Amino acid sequence: MTAPPGQRATPPLAGGPDGPTALRPLLDTVLDALTTGAHDRGGPLPAGGPDTVTARVHAALGDTGVLPAHGTGAHEALRTLVHALAAGAADPADPLCAAHLHCPPLAVAVAADLAASALNPSLDSWDQAPAASTVEALLTRTLAAEFYDTPHADALVTTGGTEANQLAVLLARERHGPALTVLHGANAHHSVPRAAWLLGLPTATELPTPTGTLDPARLAQALATTPGPTLVTATAGTTDAGLIDPIHPIADLCDRYGADLHIDAAYGGLLALSPRHRDRLAGLGRAHSLTIDLHKLGWQPVAAGLLAVPDTALLAPLAHQADYLNATDDTEAGLPDLLGRSLRTTRRPDALKIATTLRALGRDGLAALIDRTIDTAHHLARLLDAHPGFELHAPPTITTVLFRPTHADDDHLATLRRTLLHQGRAVLGRTHADGRLWLKATLLNPHTTAGDLDTLISLLEGSTHR
Repeated sequence: MTAPPGQRATPPLAGGPDGPTALRPLLDTVLDALTTGAHDRGGPLPAGGPDTVTARVHAALGDTGVLPAHGTGAHEALRTLVHALAAGAADPADPLCAAHLHCPPLAVAVAADLAASALNPSLDSWDQAPAASTVEALLTRTLAAEFYDTPHADALVTTGGTEANQLAVLLARERHGPALTVLHGANAHHSVPRAAWLLGLPTATELPTPTGTLDPARLAQALATTPGPTLVTATAGTTDAGLIDPIHPIADLCDRYGADLHIDAAYGGLLALSPRHRDRLAGLGRAHSLTIDLHKLGWQPVAAGLLAVPDTALLAPLAHQADYLNATDDTEAGLPDLLGRSLRTTRRPDALKIATTLRALGRDGLAALIDRTIDTAHHLARLLDAHPGFELHAPPTITTVLFRPTHADDDHLATLRRTLLHQGRAVLGRTHADGRLWLKATLLNPHTTAGDLDTLISLLEGSTHR
């Protein structure tokens, strides 16, 4: 639209009938900036470390910064900031960026997320998200049914494992009251004891996990001596090593002592879609609640978490009424009440990208990605185990490989990791196991090849010999 003389044109919107026309040239600018930024980065992350990256961003923005007196225009702003972001990114799509449970998102999921941003549904009332609320309901029931063989299995969309774990503890508190004790292994995600603190519960009880997983014998002792209601939290895919707690024995103990069971399967839960690997999760459906995270082995852009339960009635404590969002007469007239589907009010339709991915790839397509990524991790483990210059901690359970240079002490290993980061050559994680520090490769890129793994080992060989 042309503005009257002397009047600034109103920037176009992303939605409406003219939205796609306005977006198309801007997307070309974004894609070009992503390309040039990745080229300038030249590796898995920018070289130089934090100070250098910060200086480059400041230099790109210049004296005007992010809020100039007079705007620079959409294309210039996109070129400058998207290029700076890409040039300064730790890109999980690079095979040598393998430190964290930080996946490279699938292109189809990112494309779907663009539509979600353009239309901007908010899932706190039906009149803000008519179709999006239906897509979310279909998705949550479909995925919950993958874990629970019950008539009314359901799930909530969350921002990830932390929110899902917090909701699980909250629901257990609402079932049993404020005297609830949370028992968890030392291998549990930090969000579990933090949730107990946040909710005003007694300090969570941490059980030692010297072998990396929750020991049923230790758990039995704790359950026998813990008075009052108890929530046991187990883990299917630990953050540090990808280990899976013995689910059936833990569930048996919870049944015997009348404790509730929550399983944090943020990392490992999607193994349920793989015929080759789903047996590792046997017993998962015995939990009162499950954390699942699709921005790990689901290849979704952040955020894409779920809290699954065997019956939607278990979610009843989250019910909430705000007249402007779910007036009683509107609900009685048939408008869906969405406010009890989250503790958040404004909530974007993260279900869309997940549902689009599931439909595009199907069960077999996702299983193939999961299987391929696990195979790649085992291949790396075999290479390291056979190499005299490295020590493998153990064969991977999912896609996490722990290793260290032979004869290196912990200080040398920590320095090696930081050196690779500052040089922009590789992104590897670190964790403690068996009283020592280990390098951690978390492989989530299904495009990683055997040649990429050879490159990683060659790079580490050169670094460890310096």
